[in-house]
Amino acid sequence: MKMYGDELEEALVGASTEDKMVIIAIVNKAYVEGDKPMLDIFLDGFWLGEGTDDLIKNLLIVAMDQMSYRRCKFLHLNCYKLETDGVDFVGEKLYMSKDFIKMMWRRTRFLGDVLKRGYSFIFTDTDVLWLRNPFTNLSHNKSIDLQISSDNFNGNEWSKANPINTGFYMIRSNNKTIALFDNWYAKKDNSSGLKDQDVLQKLIRGRQFRNLGLKLRFLDTVYFSGFCQNSKDVKAVVTVHANCCRRISAKMADLTAVIHDWKRFRSATLNETLRFQWTSHDHCRNSWRN
Repeated sequence: MKMYGDELEEALVGASTEDKMVIIAIVNKAYVEGDKPMLDIFLDGFWLGEGTDDLIKNLLIVAMDQMSYRRCKFLHLNCYKLETDGVDFVGEKLYMSKDFIKMMWRRTRFLGDVLKRGYSFIFTDTDVLWLRNPFTNLSHNKSIDLQISSDNFNGNEWSKANPINTGFYMIRSNNKTIALFDNWYAKKDNSSGLKDQDVLQKLIRGRQFRNLGLKLRFLDTVYFSGFCQNSKDVKAVVTVHANCCRRISAKMADLTAVIHDWKRFRSATLNETLRFQWTSHDHCRNSWRN
């Protein structure tokens, strides 16, 4: 824990609620460069969403390089610069590349350390648009340790057959969740070719998870949706995640279309709302071809 010094505690205190809940997103240079960077699109969701603008004060942006940290400070957000042990996490890391997997494990280690400091959090990727306040659809039952999004929800919020997505989840800080993250990170060097999410999926379905006594809830894609499985109800949708997508440029193009869809819905008549459909995520679909 000494590697973080007092700067991390100061950043967490500045962003957290009275009951030590914080929203955490992690960025690098690839997410802050360009005419309309991913970070700006992410923040647009808070500005355009219903009941989301006030949540910015509880958002902590964790920067993995100096450029993204400078951009965060310029935007007057709560910012923390994560030391990356000399590993280059600056540019875009293609899905499932070696550098992508390294970056995901560094994220896991950091988030486990946040839990050890007594902070519960919502972790969100910056390719998740927050269109409504998620706290209204997340359970406030403190016996639920982890509430996590799913690529394809099977209809049962307690079913471990749901495929997880670590791009959006809420976790409570306690001895069980700290042990989970320790066990998760400990498998880093024995999980060749697997990303952190794959390893957590195996843990959830295995004996260790049951032995820890963790209570897990999977989030319905009607509310916590993504490009893998669109929400069927724009009047209920809370978040839209650019999952099932390989490149940042494709994510940005299709998330921009989601913002346009959202604006169209907000200004629509009742009859238009009844006919509402999401724009097809063609850029992300095509991102797997090259």
